[in-house]
Amino acid sequence: MDRGYPLELYLERLRTPCYIIDEQALKRNLAILQGVRQRTGASILLALKGFAMFSLFPLIRQTLQGVCASSPHEATLGREEFGGEVHVFAAAYSDPDMLELVTLADHIIFNSFSQWQRFRPLVEQADRVIRCGIRVNPEHSEVGTALYDPCSSGSRLGVREKDFIGRSLDGITGLHLHTLCESNADALERTLAVFEKKFGGCLHDLSWLNLGGGHHITRPDYDVDLLCSLIDGLRQRYDVEVFLEPGEAVALNAGFLVASVLDIVESDMAIAILDTSATAHMPDVLEMPYRPEIAGAGKPGELSHTYRLAGLSCLAGDVIGEYSFDRPLAVGDKVRFLDMAHYTMVKNTTFNGVQLPSLAVFSAEGGYLQIVRTFGYLDYRNRLS
Repeated sequence: MDRGYPLELYLERLRTPCYIIDEQALKRNLAILQGVRQRTGASILLALKGFAMFSLFPLIRQTLQGVCASSPHEATLGREEFGGEVHVFAAAYSDPDMLELVTLADHIIFNSFSQWQRFRPLVEQADRVIRCGIRVNPEHSEVGTALYDPCSSGSRLGVREKDFIGRSLDGITGLHLHTLCESNADALERTLAVFEKKFGGCLHDLSWLNLGGGHHITRPDYDVDLLCSLIDGLRQRYDVEVFLEPGEAVALNAGFLVASVLDIVESDMAIAILDTSATAHMPDVLEMPYRPEIAGAGKPGELSHTYRLAGLSCLAGDVIGEYSFDRPLAVGDKVRFLDMAHYTMVKNTTFNGVQLPSLAVFSAEGGYLQIVRTFGYLDYRNRLS
């Protein structure tokens, strides 16, 4: 688009739906992460499962050391588009997966000793040096939503203490620990107290500890000082390299989803149907669930005109939430959902053949809105056969 306009003027001309990344907000997050790196010496990786808009990798890799991946596809994206280190964890690996991963990964983390023993020969025969680790489960929950709690009862993720004690760590160089989701540093502090009691003894014989993701480091109220203190303590006590794998924190509050009103219908209340979809474009709204914020909107009844905002798919529950506005909505009006960079475009589906949102970058500093990618029929068709 033409240069030099404020964001609101770009939005008037924008074809929707569209995700827009705010480059300055992304740089703000990266500056906070860079501060943690400089203060602690920790290595920070981009969790591709949370944010994988690779057109922005040249900017992100100026701060972060690499990526963490959960599949050969993510690992390949990290190797080809990001560079740096590629760390991999999955709940289990297939033979074809591992044949690919040993050509891509610098670290491979196993969810069980049986998988480690099964694939150890293949890893050790690889043409590259691969550091291997075991994911542990301290059985200490800090996440209120069971769907996102790696330590919930019956969790398949990580080796528990009773299954860890007495096992040989020959060939293993580190441990992986992921128990958090949108958590502050005090949750990590409590987790580490339990983790060190159960697993800390073996760290003296290992070289690294990966603290996983779920650290909301770039949130305004996040206790960065406590995080840095905890990392420093681990390095002093065990002389290990420490890794963090934020996904959400990298892109937190750094993007939004712009949609347009297609119709206003009356039911028990006024319902605005948009050209976006909760189930297809922002699935955590239904899975978490949560109510995303909208620029200029209030809670139901707070402003003069209240609407239920809903998607255009045929899913009866494709409802985003109820909001109030200071003027009536009309067909063609733009609605801007905030904090829509992470766990949105990576989770998009083509359910109902609903149009996938375009991807764009806005730079107030550079004075431009750049459409990076648009999608069409072939993107829908080519997922099928």
